[in-house]
Amino acid sequence: MKVENNLGTDSITRLVFRMAIPSMLAQFVSVLYSIVDRMYIGNIPKIGAAALAGVGVCGPVITMIGSIAFWVGIGATPLISIRMGEENLPAAKKIVANAFLLMGVLSLLAGTAAFLFREPMLLLFGASPSTYLYAEEYFSAYLAGTLFAVLATGMNQIIICQGFAKVGMASVMIGAVSNIVLDPVFIFLFDMGVRGAAVATVLSQLFSCIFVLRFLFHKSLPAPITFGSYCLQTMGKILWMGLTPFLIIAIDNVMIIAMNAVLQHYGGPQQGDALVTCATIVQSFMLVITMPLGGISGGTQTILGYNYGSGDTGRVKQAQKRIILMCAGYTALLLLFAQTASPLFIRMFTQDPALVHQAEWAIRVYTLGVIPLGVQYAIVDGFTGIGKVNLSLPLSFFRKLVYFVSLFLLPFLLEAEYTFFAETISDFLGPAASITVFLLLNRRILTRREKELGLYS
Repeated sequence: MKVENNLGTDSITRLVFRMAIPSMLAQFVSVLYSIVDRMYIGNIPKIGAAALAGVGVCGPVITMIGSIAFWVGIGATPLISIRMGEENLPAAKKIVANAFLLMGVLSLLAGTAAFLFREPMLLLFGASPSTYLYAEEYFSAYLAGTLFAVLATGMNQIIICQGFAKVGMASVMIGAVSNIVLDPVFIFLFDMGVRGAAVATVLSQLFSCIFVLRFLFHKSLPAPITFGSYCLQTMGKILWMGLTPFLIIAIDNVMIIAMNAVLQHYGGPQQGDALVTCATIVQSFMLVITMPLGGISGGTQTILGYNYGSGDTGRVKQAQKRIILMCAGYTALLLLFAQTASPLFIRMFTQDPALVHQAEWAIRVYTLGVIPLGVQYAIVDGFTGIGKVNLSLPLSFFRKLVYFVSLFLLPFLLEAEYTFFAETISDFLGPAASITVFLLLNRRILTRREKELGLYS
């Protein structure tokens, strides 16, 4: 099978674009999973607003379960890339086999646990008496497809890291297009409402999963799925390497859950549900920014890992610069849209003038720091790509800590609406710390790698 991209010899500029663009588009299309669901749900006659708030409560919990895919998938990809850079294909195949087993086991355990404890979880995470019914209905149906969702997303990372970025994009598009087509069928034609949206999503994830697994079982791949060679030490390395992206996603969703709970508490019976609905729309818009952004920074990790593994640190530096510029450029475009045209996005979810006005203000506040956030993604994912989890993990934690302090302090000192400024504060202070660490340590890390391989003179 012909590899789309030669990670060791192709032009760095072309490689970054060829790896980043399909990954970015794939993540952008995958955002449609949640946005299309929420768009249709928000327009269900009579119950749209309450149903949208209920599904908004489910969103972060579902993403937390799905973060298993990134924990194992992105944990495995730097290890695979580095081994391929070292031309050690047997070791790369062993990592793929262990990653496949890990994803299957962890997804089944997480899905079962979430189903058993769904009621206390949803109530704790912001569901109210008027929205719980819709949250539970959507959540219970969605959990049936946990295995498909995790394997489709996680194993897709392993396709991309072997140089097949276009195939990775195709797998995501299959699921997203299926979801767009099936949503109105199950929600309106079959009159299944909120449950129909979840069923459509599960079927779409199943189609993506089948496509991904069929491709990865192809024996002509550099590192296909194989059975055997299972090793607890290898699994431990995968889980350690993927800990940063897993915790980033998991804590991001804890942040959303905490925001919903804070808004319900400080908004009270009069404003609580409306503020959670507003937050659901804002968070949907942020997915349009952060998911493709993660596609750029995550999809290009394999370039960094491969060339770090081979000791070509000059190519690593070139790639780092271009990835940072690309992330900053993408977020600059989305900032412009957020500040000037966000009502176009909001009206896909609701036509309520008061809610449109409130969500427009919230999106403008929430996105003020997205350009520094783009640089943060490039640096943190870049460190993970070359195996430096000891740096990426604390840098990510620092930004989350700033967010949580702001989240609980702002509404206590001011009013519930000021909760939305927590994101802005963390998006400036977190990247400031990451940029400082990058400037101080990056050159030293790459020089040390050259010495390890005997390339430094």
